[in-house]
Amino acid sequence: MQHKSTTIVSDSAAFPVNIVRNTCALIYLKIYAVVHKNVKKSCCLRIGPRNHVNCAEVLTLSGQSVPWVSVMRYLGIFIVRSLKFKCSLDAAKRSFYRTANSIFGTIGRSASEETTLQLIKSKCIPALLYGLEACPTNKSDLRSLDFVRDRFFMKLFRTSNVAIVRQCQELFGFQLPSVTLWKRVYKFVGKYYASDNLLCKICSKFYKLCAH
Repeated sequence: MQHKSTTIVSDSAAFPVNIVRNTCALIYLKIYAVVHKNVKKSCCLRIGPRNHVNCAEVLTLSGQSVPWVSVMRYLGIFIVRSLKFKCSLDAAKRSFYRTANSIFGTIGRSASEETTLQLIKSKCIPALLYGLEACPTNKSDLRSLDFVRDRFFMKLFRTSNVAIVRQCQELFGFQLPSVTLWKRVYKFVGKYYASDNLLCKICSKFYKLCAH
């Protein structure tokens, strides 16, 4: 028996295409094992037009019920129940603030701004963008990520003036998280182009269509 597994159930024959386009109703089952002691670590999440409909009870081989949830954590990202495949950014932003506060708590304001910002780039930005290159994001999500950077600069330079914040960001060459994410997505998608895997080829063709 495999200890960790993810089962995806689709109601369509065009299964790989629907994964990429996120248009079919999918049921994501995150089941680590079908034994009694691991039922609490298992959950079901539905994505699609009928995601708010009450679903039938899912049972393990041991007869235990696997709960239906609205948010599921998988490989460090949080997938939410929605019309389309969607990831929550709340945990990522909390991780950023937690790491940034830890840095402030350790070095305070005794270190230079250059040193603090370098630590933020190397420690906090990776926490903020972890796994997001594989997740769909919209303009609202990107603005939300960029606002995290703005809030940090306001705290670091003790100002709420947006013009001053923008000037400091340009002076220190601190890139927008959305721009950094775009570069990571470009690199991530590039790996699909070079892969011989069938599903990866389908994904790469879909990305090419979206690009045009």
